[in-house]
Formats: sequence, C-alpha cells, structure tokens
Amino acid sequence: MHVIGIIASPIYRTVSVGNHSGGNMYTRSAIFEGRIHPGREEEFFRIVEEKLLPVWKRMPNAQAVRVMRTERTDPDAASIIMVQEIDYPSMEAVEEALVSPVRLEGRVLTDEMMSMCDGRFYHLVYSRVA
Repeated sequence: MHVIGIIASPIYRTVSVGNHSGGNMYTRSAIFEGRIHPGREEEFFRIVEEKLLPVWKRMPNAQAVRVMRTERTDPDAASIIMVQEIDYPSMEAVEEALVSPVRLEGRVLTDEMMSMCDGRFYHLVYSRVA
C-alpha cells in the first residue's frame, strides 16, 4: 500500500468491528513520529499487536481499525514509525470515543510503548472525500 511515500509492512491490519450504513465516514488517525530505540523494534510492535490493537477494536462506535508500519519513505519525508486509523460513522461518534474509559486504557499502553522511542504522536480527524 503506497500512501504519500509510505509503504506499509505486514503489520498492516484492517479489522472490521461493526457495520457501516453509508453516509459520511470520519477517520481518526494517530501519527507516530520519531525513531524506535535500537533493539526495541520487535517489543514496540508486539505491544501494538498484542495489547493496543485489542483496545482500539473496543473503542465505542469503531467500525474499522487499521495499523500501518512504515517500511520506506521519500528522502525528505518526516520519520513516521506507524499510522493508526479508526473509522467512525459520525463526528459525534468520534467525540464519544474520545471520552470513553477505553481510550484511557489505550493511553496507558501508548505511553509504555512511547518509552521505547524518541518522538511523539498526534491525531488527525478527517472525513472521506472519495
């Protein structure tokens, strides 16, 4: 999968967790930017697959969860470790997920994972155009 110069590795997962009835779709993405400490790569992605993915799938109103691991970028691209996306049926559904106790569970695990890298993560919410 080629997205703005990023090629995703086999960690790529799309997990449907509900039904989509059409209409607008909103996706909340987490962009993990930086570099994993040498020798911690497997541990970092094990936390993603074994601990975080199950939490992300339980987010209220989540319709699909995708996780993409960066394998290659354009020479001048930012250092992106991974991108996580969760689809929601409405902006109200996104807002409900943001105040959910499930989100707090994920945040604790994310903080543990981020101790293995130098960097940051941030979020974007966007609507599907096409």
